[in-house]
Amino acid sequence: MNLAPAAVKKEGTGYDLPIALGILAAAGILKSALLEETAIAGELSLDGSVRPVPGVLPMALAARQEGVRRFLVSAANAAEAAIVQGLEIYGIERLAQAVEFLAGVTTLTPISIDPADLFARHDQYAVDFADVKGQEYAKRAMEIAASGGHNLLLCGVPGTGKTMMARRLPTIFPDLTLEEAIETTKIFSTAGMLPATTPLLVTRPFRSPHHTVSDAGLIGGGQMPRPGEVSLAHNGVLFLDELPEFKKHVLEVLRQPLEDGTVTIARAATSLNFPARFMLVAAMNPCPCGFLGDRVRPCTCSPLQVQRYRSRLSGPLLDRIDMHIDVPAVQVKELMGQPVGESSAAIRARVNQARMRQQRRFAGASRIYCNAQMSAKDVKKYCRLDAASAELLNQSITRLGLSARAYHRILKIALTIADLAGAESPVVSHVAEAVQYRRMQYDL
Repeated sequence: MNLAPAAVKKEGTGYDLPIALGILAAAGILKSALLEETAIAGELSLDGSVRPVPGVLPMALAARQEGVRRFLVSAANAAEAAIVQGLEIYGIERLAQAVEFLAGVTTLTPISIDPADLFARHDQYAVDFADVKGQEYAKRAMEIAASGGHNLLLCGVPGTGKTMMARRLPTIFPDLTLEEAIETTKIFSTAGMLPATTPLLVTRPFRSPHHTVSDAGLIGGGQMPRPGEVSLAHNGVLFLDELPEFKKHVLEVLRQPLEDGTVTIARAATSLNFPARFMLVAAMNPCPCGFLGDRVRPCTCSPLQVQRYRSRLSGPLLDRIDMHIDVPAVQVKELMGQPVGESSAAIRARVNQARMRQQRRFAGASRIYCNAQMSAKDVKKYCRLDAASAELLNQSITRLGLSARAYHRILKIALTIADLAGAESPVVSHVAEAVQYRRMQYDL
């Protein structure tokens, strides 16, 4: 057996079935011309049954790229591998079945999956924005964030619905494309976290790690690097509840993925890149006890305690979060008097329209899918302000003491607001609203 290249460390049990078939072929027991154009992956039990292995979807994509015609996998992995078109997928239950098929003794029917059927059956969420009463300002901010892919920080006293709204954010995201669904599924498959009954993830992921997570758990790592929470949230939402409770060094490692959309994990023997294009949504209380500024319950924290609590968040990290939203408390009277909120479907329709405008705008640009991903050069090219809007923005930057990064992020938000309004470029009202979404950072 030759596991070339020898310098690359091998891991996993997916080699069991191909090694067994290779030994049988080398010994002359299995004589088959099909092995030349066949890829094989699967774990073998002592009784000869073939068990599923993680990472089958990326294997199938690589096999098709190499010109392989057929792929033998465990029957439990067959539906996942069949997502890849142009490759014959055969589900194998036992070693003897694989031998008989390759020898031509028996025939097997290739597994076929229509991705359109999966989108039609599973593109549903268990929660809806109609459940959220009140908080119109925060819901407006979330609609803008979903339209432009902007990062979001929610600050308010306990019980204002921050977590409730964050969990419903994926329901108003633009619909997943097949390419995005395959990218997301590849990550979950590699991590061994793809549900057995779900060959393709057709809803956007929502990841909410506990504040005790390590930097390796958040970014990824290990002896053989595995994707972390930021990669599992690719094309979806990474929600960090109680943001100041996370270890400071853990939060600081978010800087690279927030800027680049990828995570690079370097080891002595290898270096791996994992995709991490996600929307960061964070929630926090205004103080350690949580009731600073509450109209009913008094705050018991001293100014020094409040300062220490907020100093856990560095300025560079806050500067990378596009929108900072103050979420006020909702009183019982308001909850009982409010009608049912707008549904996620209605909001998502507007978000889809805004994203379609962005797709047309960036049709000639590479690797730009939404306004939040524009560079400073792209902002200068696509976001042109009239004289009144430019003057308002300059005054706001001066009065609030905003950084150059914040300046560009305000322009991106203003362009997203213009997209929602159906305008070609931002006007004064769009810039004024965008500035309001940056003010809370400088009140902290």
